[in-house]
Amino acid sequence: MSKKKVSSKTNSDVSNPSKKEDLKNDLDTENKIVDVDAKTNEDFSIEETLENQSKEIKDLKDQLLRSLAEGENLRKRTIKEIADAKKYSHIYFVRDLVSSVDNLQRALEAVPDDKSQLSEPIKNLVIGLEIVEKEILNTFEKHSLKQINPIGEKFDYNLHQAMFEVPTNEKEPGYVVEVSQKGFLLHDRLVRPAMVGISKKSEEETTEQNNKKNEHK
Repeated sequence: MSKKKVSSKTNSDVSNPSKKEDLKNDLDTENKIVDVDAKTNEDFSIEETLENQSKEIKDLKDQLLRSLAEGENLRKRTIKEIADAKKYSHIYFVRDLVSSVDNLQRALEAVPDDKSQLSEPIKNLVIGLEIVEKEILNTFEKHSLKQINPIGEKFDYNLHQAMFEVPTNEKEPGYVVEVSQKGFLLHDRLVRPAMVGISKKSEEETTEQNNKKNEHK
């Protein structure tokens, strides 16, 4: 009996024009609500997609900048290594060569300063050796190989190697007063330090200074 009532009521609502209009408005409202929900979900989906794409673009940009920076650093490092190879690749040959120059200079140092007492052939030989030494040193200079002969200079541990101390009152302590072996510098790189003797206060001066200190006490 209840079914008949519902059916009859529905039929009456449909047959009634006013009821038809209300039913249509209800359906339109429901459709609008569904459309708004779908549009809202679509907007959220687009915003999320744009955000993800923006993040991916940022990550790719960072990776690209990092790659460019690494490539530039590699290029600079390679250029420096090539330049260093050109400048210093023959440093081991130079170290062996300067030992021969040492022997030549020692031989010339053994010659007396007064060459008038030497026989003519020996004198000419010495003069020839001095010319050879000068040409060798000029060639060294031409190829940026500089001889270090620091006599009278302040001791520099970057270029000199102290072998002994020399008591003296003529120089302040810490100055080079003797050179037992000259050093060499290739461009800005040390090939061999100069072997030197450095000055120190003489024992007499040290004793006098100690006595003066004791007198003041």
